[in-house]
Amino acid sequence: MILPISALAANIAAAVTSAPIRFEELGLSPVALSIGSFQLKWYSLAYLFGILLGYWYMGRMLRQPGAPMAQRHADDLMLYSTLGIILGGRLGYVLFYRPDLFETPLAVFKVWEGGMSFHGGLIGVLVAIGYLVWRNGLSYLRVGDYVACVVPFGLLFGRLANFVNAELWGRPTDVPWAVIFPTDPSGLPRHPSQLYEAGLEGALLAIILAVLFWKTDVRHRPGFLGGVFLAGYGASRFIVEYFRNPDAHLIEFAERTGMSMGQWLTVPMILIGLYLMISSRNRVAKPLPVTA
Repeated sequence: MILPISALAANIAAAVTSAPIRFEELGLSPVALSIGSFQLKWYSLAYLFGILLGYWYMGRMLRQPGAPMAQRHADDLMLYSTLGIILGGRLGYVLFYRPDLFETPLAVFKVWEGGMSFHGGLIGVLVAIGYLVWRNGLSYLRVGDYVACVVPFGLLFGRLANFVNAELWGRPTDVPWAVIFPTDPSGLPRHPSQLYEAGLEGALLAIILAVLFWKTDVRHRPGFLGGVFLAGYGASRFIVEYFRNPDAHLIEFAERTGMSMGQWLTVPMILIGLYLMISSRNRVAKPLPVTA
């Protein structure tokens, strides 16, 4: 059962005074609703909330002058992106983190057992955008700018769901807010790195992009907002990886290369993001090739 936010905040405040915090004391459960054998998990709802909120926010942005696509394009993009997130996220997880699952092909498709990669989901969304702009003659960079502004909502909900699931916890630490997760066999106090990611990749990045979109004219510079997202996410993830515990089967990889898999995957994102921001000065926003 999930506690009301006020009760959860009170529990956290009380627990911090006698660190470390035991996850069980927070009263969290990965199951949002249980009816008989049916269970609806917060992780599934996180994806749903992120997609729906992103769709609503996209509609608001498209009502501003100079939008790169019409509402009907956003409707199609919602479907394409949902498929891209699920398929790309799962295949990316298997490819980057669990290639051993290819030995039992059916396991690759068991999304309900957990295991999704942001980088794989991002590739899936990029492919979805490519398909949309190819079919409708739109600007890839400009559509990508608008999509970039809504992605942090999904990241925020997804990372909060990771915390509720007591998964992807951080490295051992003695900070006052350290958490002992029931899923950790070592029983050591650890960084709640899921919350760090929710704050940086989700809330902070959403605020930065919102300010840039609504308070400046950079949305008319193709590629700028997309570059901010790529560089911002990459930098946030790179930093948090110092607090996040590497996947058990990738610890040796991190020790051998000096960086975790997550950090290696963010390096090209940061470089591409910086390039898009710098080069956006030389691009001009073109009007829609079709009417709304």
